[in-house]
Amino acid sequence: MLAQEIIRIKRDGHTLARAHIDAFVRGLVDGSWSEGQAAALAMAMFLKGMSRAETVDLTLAMTHSGLVMDWSTAKLNGPVLDKHSTGGVGDKVSLMLAPIVAACGGVVPMISGRGLGHTGGTLDKLASIPGYQCAPDVPTLQRALHSAGCAIIGQTADLAPADRRLYAIRDVTATVESVPLITASILSKKLAAGLQALVMDVKVGNGAFADSLAMATTLAESLVQVANGAGLPTRAWLTDMNQVLGSTCGNALEVLEAVQFLRGDAVDPRLLDVTRRLSAELLLMGGLAGDEARALQQVDDALRSGRALEQFARMVAALGGPADFCERPGHYLPPAPVQLPVLAPRAGFVADMATRDIGLAVVDLGGGRRMASDTIDPRVGFSQFAQLGQAVRAGEVLAVVHAADASAAALARQTLLEKIQIHEHSSAQRPVMLKRITT
Repeated sequence: MLAQEIIRIKRDGHTLARAHIDAFVRGLVDGSWSEGQAAALAMAMFLKGMSRAETVDLTLAMTHSGLVMDWSTAKLNGPVLDKHSTGGVGDKVSLMLAPIVAACGGVVPMISGRGLGHTGGTLDKLASIPGYQCAPDVPTLQRALHSAGCAIIGQTADLAPADRRLYAIRDVTATVESVPLITASILSKKLAAGLQALVMDVKVGNGAFADSLAMATTLAESLVQVANGAGLPTRAWLTDMNQVLGSTCGNALEVLEAVQFLRGDAVDPRLLDVTRRLSAELLLMGGLAGDEARALQQVDDALRSGRALEQFARMVAALGGPADFCERPGHYLPPAPVQLPVLAPRAGFVADMATRDIGLAVVDLGGGRRMASDTIDPRVGFSQFAQLGQAVRAGEVLAVVHAADASAAALARQTLLEKIQIHEHSSAQRPVMLKRITT
C-alpha cells in the first residue's frame, strides 16, 4: 500500500481504514515511511481531523507496535492500575498517588515521562534521588511491584516505538496540538503497560496545555471514549492549573514536598484534594472499594497510618535508591547553593499567577529542558508559594528561589514579582477539582 495514497486519502478529508493506519504504523517502526511522508500524514490528520474509530485504530496499532506487558504470570497481588496527567507546574501527584493506591491493594506500574517545556516530568523528579533507576530491567521492575506495589519508571525502547517516532515528528511539524494524536500517543503507552484501569488528570488553565474548560473537556472526552473503545476502562477529572500545585516546583523540591505530604508534615489542601480524589477513583475502578466514601476513607487511612509512606520507601529502595530515604530526604536531596526569598511589594491578596511563565522560570534556572538532550539541575526551583486568595503583608514571603548562583536567583526573583499579582481586594478561590468525565 503506497504511503502517498494513504496521505492523499486523509488530505482529501476521507476516513482511513484500519489497513491504512496499520500500514502507516508499520512504516513508522520499520522505516519504510520517510520523515517527509510521516510528517505529511500527521499534518493531514491535524488539519482534517480523525473520527473516533480512526483514533481507536491508531491507538491500538501503536500499542501493538512493540512489547505489550502481560502481568498474568507475574502473580501480582491486586488489580493493575495507573494514572496519567496531561502536565502542569508543581504537579507531583504521581509521587503520592502510586504508593497510596499500592497501600490500598492496587498494583501501579506507572510509566512516566521527562519534562519538556514548562511542565515538569515525574522521572526528572525521581532522578534527583541518588541511585534511583528510572529504566530498570524487567526482573527489577517485577521485584519492585511485589515488594512495594508500585514502580514509577520511564518508557522503554520496546514499548509503543511507533509513538516515539511519531511524537518526534509532531514536535517539529507543529502538529502536537491535535486531540486525536495526543489521545493515541498517551493511550498507546498506557495500553502497552497492561493496565486494567486508568484515571486521567486533564489539567486546565494558564499553566496547562488546555487553557479553556471547553478544550480540556474535548481532550478528556476523547481520552475516555478512545480508551474504553480500546478495551481499557478509563475515567477523567479536569483539574485547575491556574496556579502552582502545592508549595513547590522544581525536581528535588517536589520530591521533598511529596515525602512531607506522605509523612503528614506539610500538606497543601489543593494538592491533597487532587491526590485523594484521583486515588479514590482508581480504588473504585479496581474494585478495591464499594463506593466513593469508602474509597476516600481508605486513602485517608493509608496516609494516616503511614502505609503509603512505607510503600514509597520500598519503591525507592527496590529501584536502587537509599533504604533510609524517607527518614532522611534532606540528606540525599541536594540543596541549591543560593536561596533567595521573594517578598511581597505591598499588602493585599494574591490574585493571579502566570503559571506557565513560572514553569518556564524553572527551566531558565536549569531545572527543565529546552531540548531533550539538556542536562537538568535537580536542586533549583521555587518553594513556599503563596496561594491564590491568600492575604499577604508588605515584605511577607511570596516564594523562595532556589538557584545555582546569585545572578540567576536575582533574575528569577524579578520574574516572580512580575508573574504573581497582588490586588487590594480578595477574589473567590478556584476549586481544584472541576469536572468528572466517565463517558
